[in-house]
Amino acid sequence: MGAASDGQGNAVTAFYYFCGHEQWHPETLVDHAVAAEEAGFDGVMVSDHFHPWVDDAGAGGFSLATLGAMARATERVRLATGVITPLFRFHPAKVAQAAATIDRLSGGRFELGVGTGENLNEGPLGLPFPAYPERAERMREALQIMRPLLDGEKLSYTGRYYRTDRARLYSPPLGRVPIRLAAAGPHSAALAGEMADGLITSVKDPAGSLARVVEPARVAAAAAGRPDFPVAATRWTVHAADEEEAWQALLPWRGLRAPGRLKAVDPADLRRQADSLPRAEVLGPYPIVAGPDEMVAAYLPLIEEIGADIVVVQITSVHQEETIALLGKAVLPRLRGAAPPGP
Repeated sequence: MGAASDGQGNAVTAFYYFCGHEQWHPETLVDHAVAAEEAGFDGVMVSDHFHPWVDDAGAGGFSLATLGAMARATERVRLATGVITPLFRFHPAKVAQAAATIDRLSGGRFELGVGTGENLNEGPLGLPFPAYPERAERMREALQIMRPLLDGEKLSYTGRYYRTDRARLYSPPLGRVPIRLAAAGPHSAALAGEMADGLITSVKDPAGSLARVVEPARVAAAAAGRPDFPVAATRWTVHAADEEEAWQALLPWRGLRAPGRLKAVDPADLRRQADSLPRAEVLGPYPIVAGPDEMVAAYLPLIEEIGADIVVVQITSVHQEETIALLGKAVLPRLRGAAPPGP
């Protein structure tokens, strides 16, 4: 389910490269996916956004089309959404159909990552973005639709939010497509453990993420009879020689630090709010990594403290292709050496 192999069938920690639609146009992201494969990454995780985080330095390609192009441009890497929201813009059955199609185009390499989303992607289309409790209820229904469809069932379903009438995927996936649920807190983590095939979580403070997200997911998964529950841990870093270069690299993402970002609709508003903050406050949550030693130090805790099955390298720089090559040459080998072997 996305784990790498040691050549003898044993699962080991897998390393994915993150492709952000909020920063780069889709044709560039396809090139990055190819570069990540050449660098030795095991997979590529692709974000899904309608609007970027700021309006002056971002992008906004359609992730499912980009993934289709990546499927044909690559040969080996796993491909994953990180993450798509199957609640408003997309009916859950349509997300399952897209997942099955990309799986076929990639020769069985697709993994579906889902989450409850942000208003930045729903509000611009005039769609509702209710409070978290309703979004969680919708996600529970969405999982009850997507999993059976991806498993080949003909599904008639009547829920509070979604319905299907004898729905079936007539171009089914080539194999079992795992569904991983993103979580930033214990409630979504528990839902992931109960119903999904794995967890995706973004890590700033490893100890806090372990206690607040990873452990609740593992407890819920164990209670559901699934003690071997895979965790994909992501972490943002900025590859830069100094603070000024880091600021330039982070320009497309600075709206992430704006207050009220989950409710925002217009990236221009997020840009203005972010630019009203001190630069140090915007840069503060992101480790600035000047070279391989700092890169390794930033991602080791995801292996050693979180015990992640998949480590997702989310990194931005002003010279991204060079950064990808550096990761492959000087960082991935060291991280693989630190990762425990599978049973």
